[in-house]
Amino acid sequence: MMNPAELKAVVEYMESERAVDRETIIRAIEEALQSVAEKGGDSVRIGIDRSTFRLKAFKALSDGTEIETTPPRMGRIAAQTAKQTIMQKIRQAEKERVYEEFRDRAGEIVTGTVVRFVRSDVIIDLDHAEALMPSRERVPTEEYDAGERIRALVLEVRELGPELILSRRHPDFVRRLFELEVSEIADGTIEIKGIAREAGYRSKVAVFSHDDRVDPVGACVGMRGMRVKNIVRELSGEKIDIVPWSDDIHVLISNALAPARLKHVEADEATRTVTVTVDPDQLSLAIGKRGQNARLTSKLTGWRVDIQKDEESMDFEERVAIAVAKLAAVEGIGDDYAEKLVFAGFLTVEGILTVDPEDLQEAIEGLDAERAQAIKDAAEAAYVKEHGEIAE
Repeated sequence: MMNPAELKAVVEYMESERAVDRETIIRAIEEALQSVAEKGGDSVRIGIDRSTFRLKAFKALSDGTEIETTPPRMGRIAAQTAKQTIMQKIRQAEKERVYEEFRDRAGEIVTGTVVRFVRSDVIIDLDHAEALMPSRERVPTEEYDAGERIRALVLEVRELGPELILSRRHPDFVRRLFELEVSEIADGTIEIKGIAREAGYRSKVAVFSHDDRVDPVGACVGMRGMRVKNIVRELSGEKIDIVPWSDDIHVLISNALAPARLKHVEADEATRTVTVTVDPDQLSLAIGKRGQNARLTSKLTGWRVDIQKDEESMDFEERVAIAVAKLAAVEGIGDDYAEKLVFAGFLTVEGILTVDPEDLQEAIEGLDAERAQAIKDAAEAAYVKEHGEIAE
């Protein structure tokens, strides 16, 4: 059994390292020793003097009073059991403390130290609270080292299991960084209307000003770009597009796809699809590397975005190539006859349907009657499949 000085040192150490209050630790020790004593057949009440840390035992009398008696001695196994029980109770108290401290802090940014890794999950110390950043909440382009200080979003606070779940990948991490960096967002002058993010690569942030005198994009960029640079630095170089918000989907799409120049934007409310037409030299810019610009624009606006080249601005070779590709995709026509049909003047399925099989034979050298009829039938089937009826 520990003497008072040893017991005091243990309590003070646990109080400092685990951030659990002293009374909770002492009660945990009392309850653990009480349980071990009862299992050993000693019907006594165990107590610890709060000022001297002396261990006391009390025996109940028949008249309901207690007298102090000698504390029971514990063998090696009993002492080990008591130690395990004490640690179990302190860990439970620690979990309850962490939950109480953080249960209303979901959505906040916290700073902690990387302490270890469990496979690809990251364990982070938040000063007397341990948090978990699962691999799915890591930024794929980032690597972390033990001892490194990092910031993350409190994504979830649970009562069971790992209490604190952190994220650097969630779009709200970007949102909170802007709120911390841009005072006009913090005071409500500027509102973040939407965020689309591919963590580690690019984010699009749509902003709106409730004060006509305040430029939302300029405020977020900051003097000499310092505000957005600070955020980009925190995000390890992730690119950020700041987009002026508009309730007009045509304007919003144009803003979101910038710097690409759009020729025409057509919105279909029923299907929530926006068809964007651009000149050929703007196509790759509008779509973005691996389709990222179009994909993030779709996430930001909530509309499906279909980007097409303006066929009127294409040169002859581009138009021919597109016509051949479309006919080649028709079952029953294929690559071989698609090119022959196009060079004979039949650029579309509709064009084929305007003539008889004999006309096809005359226009295409070497085409027999059977093949001409098969092409005509294939064109009709393709048209019906798309339009539901045969062309008049």
